[in-house]
Amino acid sequence: MSERLTVSQYLRGPEEMDRQELVWGFVLREPAPSALHHQSAVTRALVLLGLHVTPRRLGKVLVSPTDVVLDEEKDLVLQPDVVFISQARLHIIRERVWGAPDLVVEVLSPRTRRRDCTDKRRWYRKYGVREYWIVDPRRLSIDVLSFGDNRRTTRRTFHGSNRVRSTLLPDFDTRAETFFE
Repeated sequence: MSERLTVSQYLRGPEEMDRQELVWGFVLREPAPSALHHQSAVTRALVLLGLHVTPRRLGKVLVSPTDVVLDEEKDLVLQPDVVFISQARLHIIRERVWGAPDLVVEVLSPRTRRRDCTDKRRWYRKYGVREYWIVDPRRLSIDVLSFGDNRRTTRRTFHGSNRVRSTLLPDFDTRAETFFE
């Protein structure tokens, strides 16, 4: 196990293109995910969200590796696959993202599936992410979880020709299968 780091120590380290996150002060590094399934779906999600967000000037879409500092005091920094930050909240982007993005997309892979569906889901909800998309290349599905103010989670699953719908981006209207082409 590596030594415990604070957020500021972690951020002062060398710039890395490798996937790494700071979880409760400990750096977690993972090998690159599958180019065929994972990275392909990440690229599609980035493009589809970018094509929706950019012309409408709704905010900014960023792709991993982008550090998202969720809890500076507890040393929690994640690198979601894709994030969207609304125009009204662009001030949280300063070299890194300081706070919860409005929308987070995680593409599942065999190594990250459990953590993405449990720990990260819990953290994203706790720290204020409004919507969490779990893209599953194995099942060719997208789960859209909307975290409400009343601590209630709404989950909708889309696959095939179903149109992916978002409460956060109400005009977003893309077939689920498009994420996997």
